[in-house]
Amino acid sequence: MASNLLSVIQQIVLSAATPDAAGGGAPTPTDAGNPLVQMLFPLMLCFFIFYFLLIRPQQKQRQRHEEQVNQLKKGDRIVTSGGIFGSIVGMKDNIAVVKIAENVKIEILKSAISQIIGHEENK
Repeated sequence: MASNLLSVIQQIVLSAATPDAAGGGAPTPTDAGNPLVQMLFPLMLCFFIFYFLLIRPQQKQRQRHEEQVNQLKKGDRIVTSGGIFGSIVGMKDNIAVVKIAENVKIEILKSAISQIIGHEENK
């Protein structure tokens, strides 16, 4: 879909940039248009492409991650951004208490949680 969109955009830009054959190739004063608009159009086009292909998906991913972190509860298995595996044993405001081994608990920021693996089964 992205390649189709890019080819359509490329055709639009090329057709706007090339003079038509009926005009003899030289633009007339009425065809010239505003040079500022001609210069800003490609920049605005690039901005919209970057927004929809890069910025917007990243914002959605960040929002989805924040929702997952806010829904954490005791017993959830997690991976921290440093690669530490553990399970949640307690929650404070923006701190999670994580059990990483028998009798070993650490406090980490909720923002340091990179993945939620699942829920720990009681043995």
